[in-house]
Amino acid sequence: GLDPTLMEKKEKIIQEKKHEKFIKTKKNYKRAPLMSVHLRVMMAVILGQIACGYSLGISGTALSNAAKYINISDFWTGLIGAGALIGLAGSLLVGRLSDKIGRRKLLMWNMYILAAFSLLHLITANFSLTFILRIGIGLMIAVDYTVGNALLTEWLPKGEDSKRQSHLLIYWTIGFILSYLAGSFITGFDSYTWQIILATSAVPALVTAIFRSLFPLPASPGWLASKGKIKTANKVIRKHMGRKWRLPARFMKRNKKKTPRNISWAILFSKQYLRRTLVGGIFYACQAFSFFGISIFLPILLQSMNITSGNISGIIYNGGMFIGVLIGTWIFNKVSRRFYLISNFLISGLLIGILAIVPNLNSILKLGIFTLFAIILSAGLILDYPYPTELFDLKVRATGVGTCITISRIGAAAGTFLLPVLTNVGGASLAMLVCAIVLLFAFIVCLIWAPETSPQFMKK
Repeated sequence: GLDPTLMEKKEKIIQEKKHEKFIKTKKNYKRAPLMSVHLRVMMAVILGQIACGYSLGISGTALSNAAKYINISDFWTGLIGAGALIGLAGSLLVGRLSDKIGRRKLLMWNMYILAAFSLLHLITANFSLTFILRIGIGLMIAVDYTVGNALLTEWLPKGEDSKRQSHLLIYWTIGFILSYLAGSFITGFDSYTWQIILATSAVPALVTAIFRSLFPLPASPGWLASKGKIKTANKVIRKHMGRKWRLPARFMKRNKKKTPRNISWAILFSKQYLRRTLVGGIFYACQAFSFFGISIFLPILLQSMNITSGNISGIIYNGGMFIGVLIGTWIFNKVSRRFYLISNFLISGLLIGILAIVPNLNSILKLGIFTLFAIILSAGLILDYPYPTELFDLKVRATGVGTCITISRIGAAAGTFLLPVLTNVGGASLAMLVCAIVLLFAFIVCLIWAPETSPQFMKK
């Protein structure tokens, strides 16, 4: 008989040749044109962004309505308003869970759970239970924030992934504005109105959940490959894209490298990364402090500013916010990241500072400055996705970005909690003055420390 060793070598050579032929005859799925599977994933993530924006924004109009009929303190107004943002701080835990069990499972169920939490608002007016429900809703939003973005970038063709990701903020803003419109025009249920307003976030959540059930999300080939399931990943690609597509060549190598060990959070505060960690965390937190604090409690702020016709004024402000996001998307790659960041904080800080220091301005002029502030601040939100990613190299990127997001949620929750308290203590002027100080502090930090990360401007 033949030598078993020689047979093993012969079999290995045959397998290697088959493997080489497979790589040569199949194409990298990340270089494919847009197909139906890409559009399905995109639509599922877009609907999720609309639902997330709506669920976050709805608490402000609900709580301002509640104050008309029930006795609710500033403490509970701020805490319930910040509840979903506190839940969002669980992004790090959700990200780690998705790395263990995959993207698809979480995204197929989170919107059903978000809808259930939203509907439970109808059966309780207890502040503590409402706060707990808001935290639960925030955790479900965290799934779409982290896992939805991951699935989108892992499926879309190279070049399309970053471009489409930068557009997600537009859809999030649409959901946020829709929540303001819904909350402003739902009336006639007296003390029950605020609970109905909160429960309406079940509508976009259910639309998203049903879409994902009717058009099921595919598993992530990249995640499967990272777990060593190469054959399964290629099978998923063939199923959804056709037989001529495969994983990128780097996943197909026969000699598997050792899996890198987990990076400790402590490395982010070492000499090598401390400056970038501080810039990423502070810029994101200061921006979130002002944006969520003002946007969520806009009705309370407009009332304190003595701006008449609050609904119309709110629509104008939210329209300015949407215009700002569109402008930001357009100019994003036309200026350097560092200049964009510094100028955005400086201009928005000065605008809100003028309103705080000169409170007796004409109402129309006041609304005009306030709307311009919304446009400038919202244009800066475009940096939230790419800049933290660009601050960190591949070795610490996931840990660094996750840390920046968690810090930003602390800032957002702080702004949302403090704004109604500050407005009650010192009126709109005090609330806006604190926002101006926070934004100008971020301007100084970025002016001193923020690095340039734009590839086209780093070369100059």
